[in-house]
Amino acid sequence: MTSSNKKNPSLGRGLSALLSDTTSTAGGSNLVAIEKIEPNPFNPRVDFDESTLKELAESIQELGIIQPLTLRKLNADKYQIISGERRFRASQLAGLKEVPAYIRVANDQSMLEMALVENIQRENLNAIEIGLSYQRLIEECKMTQTDLSQKIAKSRSDITNHLRLLKLPAKIQACVRDGKIAMGHARALLSISDETQQLIALDSILQKGLSVREIEQWNTKKRTSKQPQTVTRMNPLEKQLFKALGTQVKITESAKGKGKLILSFDSIHQRDALIAKLNRG
Repeated sequence: MTSSNKKNPSLGRGLSALLSDTTSTAGGSNLVAIEKIEPNPFNPRVDFDESTLKELAESIQELGIIQPLTLRKLNADKYQIISGERRFRASQLAGLKEVPAYIRVANDQSMLEMALVENIQRENLNAIEIGLSYQRLIEECKMTQTDLSQKIAKSRSDITNHLRLLKLPAKIQACVRDGKIAMGHARALLSISDETQQLIALDSILQKGLSVREIEQWNTKKRTSKQPQTVTRMNPLEKQLFKALGTQVKITESAKGKGKLILSFDSIHQRDALIAKLNRG
């Protein structure tokens, strides 16, 4: 453990540097009644898998809590979680009345920073949760990407790649969050500039199991298949709709103002994506 810290002195440094230790047992932990503990409102993780919580609860029943929680003392009878909410929830399931904890003092700004740094370093957050944590540290804690990189021992490119995921449509972000597509797929989808085409590509991943490489090739084919001369023959309204919808549009109208609006699609997935986009209006 010591040699590992020497190789990576910045790893974990961000959280400990923020903490003001007020433990009463020479740096050790105290036993705190569960009824006196409340969750941290700044915790970026909001979803806890029930099955894994039950597994952890069984482990706690058998072995106890190996790693104490870290708590902020609010008053004589109330503590707030800085880190360890998953252990706290599992302890409740296990029927514990008290848990070991380190007691700290911190203001709300430090609480937010500590919770975010702790989760990034120690929890198995999905790529979207990590991106949101990075974004909150930058925006709410007034950090630059360089500051953040140094604090959490992550590269600037890792931070940038996670932040870019937050620019994807909500449906794609949800698929990343739920593990339906990998981060590699999401990064490939980022190379597609049109949102409608991104959603069509997403459907292809979900329905056909396309690989990251296939999505990259799919994107290239879509770009090269567009015929500029077709666009130049469009009237201004057709061009406007083409840019908005990402598909070929044909408008025919009579002198009396009656006519037809025809939208073209190549697959059922593209059709559904077009309908979704029109509904969002």
